[in-house]
Amino acid sequence: MSISRHATVYIVDDDASVREALAWLLRSRRLMSECFDSAEAFDARITAMRGVREPSCALLDVRMAGLSGLAMFEKLIGYGLLPTLPVIFLTGHADVPTAVDAVKRGAFDFCEKPFSDNALVDRIEQALAQSAAGLAQHNQATGLQARLEGLTERERDVLRLVVEGLPNKQVADQLYISVRTVEVHRARVFEKMGVKSAVELANLMRNA
Repeated sequence: MSISRHATVYIVDDDASVREALAWLLRSRRLMSECFDSAEAFDARITAMRGVREPSCALLDVRMAGLSGLAMFEKLIGYGLLPTLPVIFLTGHADVPTAVDAVKRGAFDFCEKPFSDNALVDRIEQALAQSAAGLAQHNQATGLQARLEGLTERERDVLRLVVEGLPNKQVADQLYISVRTVEVHRARVFEKMGVKSAVELANLMRNA
């Protein structure tokens, strides 16, 4: 999956030299980044965004003054931002067991310092691809829900029976309405759901 040019890597580390080095590395690979000197500053940014709308990932240092990377990770879980905002932990050798445990709980990966530039960028690009896929799935589900909410109660009844494969006559019998009325509702359902056939409608609902 191609990555949006608006994709952003959030670098969260209280070491200025690490932030600068990572930002330079990402610029050299044509990746955008935003730097934060604390988890608190990153938390404020994420809270202000009210969700993730473009592919992104976070590089979190495990040990930081104040709010730790692990505590920030717990906040992201609480915000419901995983996996659309994948987290890659930056760790020292002593923090590896902790980072491994975080991966088991949903973190994308961890990179031990000093890390290979190429290996880190590869994982970042994979994390951004996961973010893009997660956002696409979320947007599709949200769009489908909005379309379903745009149906009348009777149209939802017709949709359910059409998806079950019933012909118009049987739909009419079950709903105690005329075949002509079923045809009108069916046409409106197709239009509102953006499909042209019962097969398309069934596939759409199956993938919901």
